[in-house]
Amino acid sequence: MTTAEATVAALRAHGFDTVYALPGVHNDHLFDAFFKAQEDLRTIHTRHEQGAAYMALGAALATGKPQAYAVVPGPGLLNTGAALLTAFSMNAPVLALIGQIPQGDIGRHLGHLHEIRDQAGILARLVDFSARITAPHEAPALVARAIASMAEGRPGPAALECAMDVWGKAGPVPPAPPLEPIRAPVNDDAVLAAAKRLGAAKAPLIVCGGGAQDAAAEVTELSSMLQAPVLGYRRGRGVLSSRDPLSVTLPLGHELWREGDVVLGIGTRLFTGFTQWGVDRNLVIIRIDADPEEPDRVHKATTALVGDAKPILRRLLDVLPSHNMARQPRRVEMQERQARWSGRLTKLKPQIEILNAIRAELPDDGIFVDEVTQIGFAARLVMPFYKPRTFLSPGYQDNLGWGFATALGAQAARRDVPVLSISGDGGFLYTAAELATAIRHRIPLVTIVFADGAFGNVRRIQEERYGNRLIASDLANPDFVKFAESFGAAAERVRTPDELRKALARGFGRRDGPTLIEMPVGPMPSPWEFIHLPRLRGQ
Repeated sequence: MTTAEATVAALRAHGFDTVYALPGVHNDHLFDAFFKAQEDLRTIHTRHEQGAAYMALGAALATGKPQAYAVVPGPGLLNTGAALLTAFSMNAPVLALIGQIPQGDIGRHLGHLHEIRDQAGILARLVDFSARITAPHEAPALVARAIASMAEGRPGPAALECAMDVWGKAGPVPPAPPLEPIRAPVNDDAVLAAAKRLGAAKAPLIVCGGGAQDAAAEVTELSSMLQAPVLGYRRGRGVLSSRDPLSVTLPLGHELWREGDVVLGIGTRLFTGFTQWGVDRNLVIIRIDADPEEPDRVHKATTALVGDAKPILRRLLDVLPSHNMARQPRRVEMQERQARWSGRLTKLKPQIEILNAIRAELPDDGIFVDEVTQIGFAARLVMPFYKPRTFLSPGYQDNLGWGFATALGAQAARRDVPVLSISGDGGFLYTAAELATAIRHRIPLVTIVFADGAFGNVRRIQEERYGNRLIASDLANPDFVKFAESFGAAAERVRTPDELRKALARGFGRRDGPTLIEMPVGPMPSPWEFIHLPRLRGQ
């Protein structure tokens, strides 16, 4: 087998059925191997390298399974850098397959096409595991090691690079079966300590992040057992269904943080609570996290449980009943508190009316892909979500322009459910050319572009904080309907929430290609008073 064929065979052995890619001379042998495997491994090619990487990211977030992309070295790699960085920050299992210049010339700085100084060093700073394949027999084991690394400790991306003259090199290839990831055993002593503290807590609060997405059933059972509210701001949305009155978003979570005596963080950095809301000696912190360094990173946890959330929570649920105090149901109380906050949040009425129209048409298992836009900020606060992995939000990178291509990957991987991308006119044009990819591969993504002719958040800051000195925030836009139609996509323009709802129904009913909906909007009420909340505890 060639190195390329061995790599592709290893991907198939690990269950990969898709690779997102943009070809080039450094990877010609690899793409020939993709061709030979196309009955089992589809190749979705994009119009820009960032599109390939963001699509792999979206597919990984929507499925929870490793996804791969392939691009050339140098500028190809750098064009994917923002997506790979976002995958790292979101703990997403994305495998980058990166070409290289000829093996013997790496590091000689000769000026080869796409040569970049210390590509391996760049990759090592963007991923958890990286290596170079230098011979055919190395490929299966390195693919297995890269994929296993994605599930060990804190999940995250991995990268393999291979020189252009090595991809086509042939030789004997020994089989290398998938590796079982090394997982931390459940620490029964720590579980018991956590159970005693949670069982005695008078006002427990559970905070969920992305690491809780695969433990929704356990979180739901634990919340009920403790009558503990569950805060999910972005990555934790949908872990506890919004239909449960104990499911809260940021503003009410802030209020509950002040009252809490024990906080259980599950797969979350607790960054906002620690750095903005504050901690004092009366607040016990219990952490469940796959990363052994995380529980002590900002504020040392009282009790740390290191490992996957699901088995740890299952063990905690077994132990807790014998230590749990009698609990009064909090359903009525929480409904009343939710109603009070709903009243305060009506300040965001324009955004809420739009989000209500979206929620009315998006099924419970439909996937909503957030963006750095006014509607996105509001969605994090007020839009209900009912299932895990149905709200994709870009984590602490919060990078403008990630949304459309990421949503395209989510829809390519989950053709069984509708996927909705929301973008502002600024963010959409980052990857708008991937409409061609949606057409070529018949991906039925529905996209809403909210057009206000500006980087709206930037413009508001300049208006409010810098004396209306506006600079570099106004935009010249195409006619987005004509733009989409020029690719062959279905497109229409709406102006009211009712019109939007009808357009969404049409879009979700169309499963043979993409739909774009342009919605012109004006300035919207600021959400920041509900996001940047004051310190409550400690100094």
